[in-house]
Amino acid sequence: MSSKPPAPGPGPVPPRPGRKLGPIVESVGSAHRAWLEPVRDTYLTSGLTLSELSVRVRLSKSKISELLRGTGLYPRWEIILSLSAELNMPQWPLYRLWRHAAFEAHKTREWIDRCSERTTTATASHTVPPLDHRAFRELAEGDYSLYAQVFLDDDQRDSAVSDTFDILWLRWNDALASSDTRRFAWEVLRATVMSRTPHIDGRPEFGAAAFDTVALRVLTDDTARVHQMAESLELFKAMSRLPDNQLDVMVLRRLCGFALDSASALLGVPLATVGSDERHAVHFLESVICPPPETERTPA
Repeated sequence: MSSKPPAPGPGPVPPRPGRKLGPIVESVGSAHRAWLEPVRDTYLTSGLTLSELSVRVRLSKSKISELLRGTGLYPRWEIILSLSAELNMPQWPLYRLWRHAAFEAHKTREWIDRCSERTTTATASHTVPPLDHRAFRELAEGDYSLYAQVFLDDDQRDSAVSDTFDILWLRWNDALASSDTRRFAWEVLRATVMSRTPHIDGRPEFGAAAFDTVALRVLTDDTARVHQMAESLELFKAMSRLPDNQLDVMVLRRLCGFALDSASALLGVPLATVGSDERHAVHFLESVICPPPETERTPA
């Protein structure tokens, strides 16, 4: 059994000999990227070279380079399992993310099961995340679902939230080492949700949320509901133009009903920042939806 890679030191990782690893290719899908980025980041901070990793996993350097860039054929699970063992990564969340991405890559269920049938038992033997990760999930999962529901349908919402916590499990040490674990986690959630949200001209499309706003739920008159629906759709279209931080604040505050301090805690940003983002967002929305009338010019 080969030894685990040395833990990175307090300083920056020294440059590796040989050619630098290229970036992940643009064609990699969101589900594939969800597990590839943590694997790639772990490799880059491990201190191992491609040559050393090649000997340990018995795969050529070129194939490992392709895998870490997302080029070539979608990799079989046994290869990812070997890499995860050498990089000392938790295998169960990695397997779930790999399996999800395999479907995105149009692999059949038979191919997926055949790739993993000999290794699933070993993979599933370590299914318990760290205690503090479990505690964090218990606190945040319900609130994360409320946010994701604004952008995604029920199945996509549940998948996005589940994948978020799997990614966090893979990157939990990074989350704990960050300036604020809550902020780190929120950025993972947001990236996961937005990768599955339809976009128009680079803006998230979430008009479906109009069917489940608080305003609509309390209205019983059909005419009033239609009027409110039109107003909601106009509001959501304008909200999609907000900067990311302001959009998140408005979704949490106005669509999910979070108090100011609760939104601050969930986002991992100061209370004053949330208040400022909300004020700027409201000012922008009012200027777009209800612009002030033009000043009449006095004839010369």
